Amino acid sequence: MPLAAYRRILLAVDLTEESGAVAERAAALAKSFDAQLHVIHVIEPLSLAYGADFPMDLSVVQEQIQAQAESHLAEFCAGVGVPAHRRHLIFGRPETEIHRIAEQDDMDVIVVGSHGRHGLALLMGSTAGGVLHGATCDVLAVRVGPGAHQTGG
Repeated sequence: MPLAAYRRILLAVDLTEESGAVAERAAALAKSFDAQLHVIHVIEPLSLAYGADFPMDLSVVQEQIQAQAESHLAEFCAGVGVPAHRRHLIFGRPETEIHRIAEQDDMDVIVVGSHGRHGLALLMGSTAGGVLHGATCDVLAVRVGPGAHQTGG
């Protein structure tokens, strides 16, 4: 049975330095299938990270985080040739929002970076693991960090 072509690829990034290596793989995949590449970055609300009991208003800090993320995402996407209408900057839980956009926009594959953790970190989960276990489409986990196989180009 022939493999179906990927037409819509969702690249999930955290906008760290390692995102570049993941983007290279996603861009190569998009090129090989002549597919649309979309990029998603999810900002976890501070209230989720610190709880609702935090004694100060976090809205100003959250706005600054969003403004900085918008700038970094625009710069990142310009570097990989993804136009503004295929960029997604969303507040929420990363796994949940990545799944939601993948389903809503009928993605064929999600590309995400993975540190390939073992032991306790693997059992507790990671964003890549969460994406893999709830996805309704294919997921490509690109190994990043120490020990990752780097390709030259």
